[in-house]
Amino acid sequence: MSTALLIGTTACSSDDNPSGEAPAPSTAQSAADRSGTTSSAPADIPASQVVAGLTGAGYKCARDGDYAICTTGPVAVWVLTGDHKRPPVVSLHSLGTAEKATADIAKVLPQALEIAHVAPAQRITEWFGQQAGKTTAKVTEGDWQVELSVEVDTEEPGAHLSLMDRLCKTDCVAE
Repeated sequence: MSTALLIGTTACSSDDNPSGEAPAPSTAQSAADRSGTTSSAPADIPASQVVAGLTGAGYKCARDGDYAICTTGPVAVWVLTGDHKRPPVVSLHSLGTAEKATADIAKVLPQALEIAHVAPAQRITEWFGQQAGKTTAKVTEGDWQVELSVEVDTEEPGAHLSLMDRLCKTDCVAE
């Protein structure tokens, strides 16, 4: 089950303007829209709903301790479970060379962020795309601390992208 949020505006005009004044120009696009953000973030959903959304999108999910691990192809999406209003940690992992692992994560990142209701998803996705060739990088976007780690000279090379909820105050990491 994939949920899409579509936001649009429709303007109508008619000749029923009794004042004879010209209509005001449309201001439907706000400054937030022009900057790549939206004025309202997606509603928070608990980890159980994130896992259900990933399952509905074709991911295969299982529990491993405090995490639900949902895989699609070579990418695993880890969701920290618990009683939070939204998951305190969502991370994406893929094994392989740095180029392959980051490319694999890039393919599923927009959908995973949409399903998990992580915002601003577009800015996080764009930032991730700009990190090619780096082994570590960090950024704060919205309420999320985003960290990239790429393992190159290890027995299991791969890429790891972790998103941590900066608003989380208790039980924010796995024990």
